[in-house]
Amino acid sequence: MFSKVLIANRGEIALRILRACHATGLETVAVYSEADKDLRHVQLASTALCIGPASSAQSYLNHDALIMAAKLTGADAIHPGYGFLSENASFAEKVVNAGLIFIGPSPDTIRKMGDKVRAKAAMLKAGVPCVPGSVGALSEDPDVLTTTAESIGYPVIVKASGGGGGKGMRIVRAPEELLNAVNITREEAQRAFGNPEIYLEKYLENPRHIEIQVLADHHGNAIWLGERDCSMQRRHQKLIEESPAPHVSRESLSQIGQICAEACRTLEYHGAGTFEFLYENDHFYFIEMNTRVQVEHPVTEVVSGIDIVAEQLRIAQDYPLSFSQDDVSLTGHAIECRINAEHPWTFQPSPGKVTSWIAPGGPGIRVESHLYAGYVIPPYYDSMISKIIAWGRTREEAINRMRVALEECVISGVDHTVPLHLNLLEQEDFRKGAFTIQFLENLLAYRSECKEGQK
Repeated sequence: MFSKVLIANRGEIALRILRACHATGLETVAVYSEADKDLRHVQLASTALCIGPASSAQSYLNHDALIMAAKLTGADAIHPGYGFLSENASFAEKVVNAGLIFIGPSPDTIRKMGDKVRAKAAMLKAGVPCVPGSVGALSEDPDVLTTTAESIGYPVIVKASGGGGGKGMRIVRAPEELLNAVNITREEAQRAFGNPEIYLEKYLENPRHIEIQVLADHHGNAIWLGERDCSMQRRHQKLIEESPAPHVSRESLSQIGQICAEACRTLEYHGAGTFEFLYENDHFYFIEMNTRVQVEHPVTEVVSGIDIVAEQLRIAQDYPLSFSQDDVSLTGHAIECRINAEHPWTFQPSPGKVTSWIAPGGPGIRVESHLYAGYVIPPYYDSMISKIIAWGRTREEAINRMRVALEECVISGVDHTVPLHLNLLEQEDFRKGAFTIQFLENLLAYRSECKEGQK
């Protein structure tokens, strides 16, 4: 049991966690860097404490500062949100060793799922379908590498075991490219993740990205809350997410959802989590598990009516889930647009002062944002400034409501990606639900070619 939660994050997710805590009667501690003293959740928290300068390494990523802040303020639990230290097993371990509660799975689980080789092995053992690939970390023997790639079949993709966020991976289409790609990826993996292990997988040319949301408690209960289609991506970063996934049979989704829930029980997983899959030719292929709340969790909350963050808090306090699988009923369709402070076409970050901010509204519209007029967006952190979620009885209604919401949205003083989202909503293939993870990259390449042709 705990009564005060330290929120080890910033921006809209910190505000989201704070609201869930206050709604369930928990006090909150907001920790902030010197650059974030004017954030909304800092003003609304029960207690606020500055933990360091603007640099993430000296503030939000500083293990000792966060644990000391919890001790000083009387917090007995820490919620990491997403990003920063949310999937850092060493931090979770330090939290537990300090006598505090880490709101998330165990350090051992985070460590296992954070290592792509170990995670894939665990999923195969639990019966979760995976992308065909190497078993365990790749050998350094060139002959073994060549034989492994040939057995999988080109094209293949070289991936860093400790990678994530689209980093530490290279596509190899021909045998003569393999050794160079392996060597470069291995070096990059060591520099970026401190882990030189890499592995090979079959490269799927044009899949969709579909993920399954799960919740599991300490009492043997595990449920899945439907799926999200996150195929609208640029450089492996999601821009639009929706639920349910268009043009995927409910029977197939029910089967993979049940497999994921059973895997949680097998793995003794506790908390909120997401199984991420590539989906191609009616087959699901596991790629990774996120052991935290996702940016796009509101999409699932809107169609399910379940507060995922509140359930995280319950699970961390050793309560059983407040519902069973039979209670889960998904209604209508939801779409989320991530709005970043970036140029809508060049994606150049645009920090600065927000001179005006008018959030959209209307039936079925939910806005998650820490913005306000006069707020200065710092240059030190992720550029996401808002998430707009639209719900409708049908996908078409959700898209139309989202279009109106984006047109209503007013953000002045900085560049932002609302124009990009409006353009995407008008694309015929998007409206039909006929798109894959290559869609946005192809659209941007076509747009660039057209501009070059006009010169």
